[in-house]
Amino acid sequence: MNALTFQGKQHISYTKIPDSQLLHDTDAIVKVTLCAICGSDLHVYHARETGLDCGTAMGHEFVGEIVALGKKVVSLKKGDQVLSPFTTNCGNCYYCCIGLTCRCVQGQLYGWVQNGLGLHGGQAQYVRVPLADSTLVKFNQSVSPEEALLIGDVRSTGFYCAHQADIQAQGVYAVVGCGPVGLMAIIAAQELGAEKVYAIDNIPERLNLAQQFGAIPINFTQQNALAIIQEATQGRGVDAVMECVGSPAASRLSFDLIRFGGTISTVGVHTSTQFTFSPMEAYDKNVNFKIGRSPARYYLQQLLNNTPNSPYDICQIITHQFKLAEGAAAYTLFDKKQDGCIKVVLRNE
Repeated sequence: MNALTFQGKQHISYTKIPDSQLLHDTDAIVKVTLCAICGSDLHVYHARETGLDCGTAMGHEFVGEIVALGKKVVSLKKGDQVLSPFTTNCGNCYYCCIGLTCRCVQGQLYGWVQNGLGLHGGQAQYVRVPLADSTLVKFNQSVSPEEALLIGDVRSTGFYCAHQADIQAQGVYAVVGCGPVGLMAIIAAQELGAEKVYAIDNIPERLNLAQQFGAIPINFTQQNALAIIQEATQGRGVDAVMECVGSPAASRLSFDLIRFGGTISTVGVHTSTQFTFSPMEAYDKNVNFKIGRSPARYYLQQLLNNTPNSPYDICQIITHQFKLAEGAAAYTLFDKKQDGCIKVVLRNE
């Protein structure tokens, strides 16, 4: 089968790899219909995360049709249209039971093979899904494949970010970074009751879309975000910041923006080795700091159920579509944010 594979720093190739096969009785094979490039894929693309085997199929965002099942899979059948979170989940361990599905003791991240061990990703014609019963979620025609694709990662991650921010109706909030996850956090914050959300970024296309989703845009290269928010909150700062970048600059700005006792909810993937604020600063500000990977699987069914009645068109964030075979060019465009790119979807044709 064909897949987009990691071949070294900034080198993605559309190549043949061995066909996906059932290895365990609890596996499923999914024929991929749509997949997408995620911002966290760029950490691999730029080789910031070392150890990935060359030839690994990339990606962890996909939807498709079940074409093969292990004999112990009971809740799914061939022909089902399914989406997946970005990690597999057993559904029974301590972490799955408390809703922290991203830390399942048997969980694996799609698109990570190291020293021959791991799980190939979904930017491929087919993908093997371990623990299929508790990982995959069926969807019907009330939700489009594009919506289901977004729900599997960026939509659920944005919702988690907003949920961690403890949204209250009368609060004032800020989203730092208006990429796909940040835009989904804006939507989620309003779904959870927020009436005033500031959107901070420097890319006009993203800020325009944030404004369409109901946020107040601030271009930090042209405006002083801290001064604007201080004036809007009588000098206090926002009640919570949803940080969706994962950079030291975004982390520091988030700290500076919150009021005493405020919350920083961080879902951006950080690779730095230290915080940009000190323990003394955090103590003096009574900071609530929440950080980590989204338990996407925990939210999937709720978000699927809510999507048909939502006033928000989450698919507006999809700015570009390519054939899977054109994926190397798609990575370049997405990485460099060319042509107003926000989110890239790849079609398996």
